[in-house]
Amino acid sequence: MHELSVTQSVLEIALTHAERAGAKRVLVIDLVIGELASILDDSVQFYWDMIAKGTPAEGALLRFTRLPLELRCSECGRVFSPDADRYGCPNCSSSHVRVSQGEELRVESIEVE
Repeated sequence: MHELSVTQSVLEIALTHAERAGAKRVLVIDLVIGELASILDDSVQFYWDMIAKGTPAEGALLRFTRLPLELRCSECGRVFSPDADRYGCPNCSSSHVRVSQGEELRVESIEVE
C-alpha cells in the first residue's frame, strides 16, 4: 500500500516541475528504484492511472529502471553483488558490509510539453 504514497509524491514532483517550466503536459517520468526499495512497478502504474486523471500528467509514460543490490565491504572496500545465500565479502570474507546501491527511489527525469 505504500506505493500509493510514493506515487502521490511522484505526481506532486512532476506537477511542480511542469508548472515551473511552464509546461502544459507531463509526457514521461523516469523512475529509478533499488532492489531493496520494495516498490512494485505494476502497483505504481495502477495508482498513477487513478491519481493522475484530470491533471497535466494524465497519460504520462512511467519508465522504471531497477538497480540491483550492491554491498561495500567496510574492511577492504570492495563493492560486490551478494549471492542469494551469502552476504559476506568475496574478497576478504568480512561480514562488515554496507549497502552501496539498492535502496534508491528517485525521479531521474521528467519530460514535458
